[in-house]
Amino acid sequence: MSESSTPDASDLPVRIGRPALRALAAAGVSSLQDVSRLRDVDLLRMHGVGPRALSLLEEALTREGLSLRSEH
Repeated sequence: MSESSTPDASDLPVRIGRPALRALAAAGVSSLQDVSRLRDVDLLRMHGVGPRALSLLEEALTREGLSLRSEH
């Protein structure tokens, strides 16, 4: 079962917190697929996305068979 608030909502885990969700939305990131196009440093530069949110996003990506973009 998804951690989203409603079945039709984004597949981003709500447990990352509202500040992180707002930061992602402001950057145009609305799905785990969008997150997978970013690097960890890109996410951590967003105001509201910290190490805990990053860890939860990485866990969610792994469950979906996705990962963050590599540094290269």
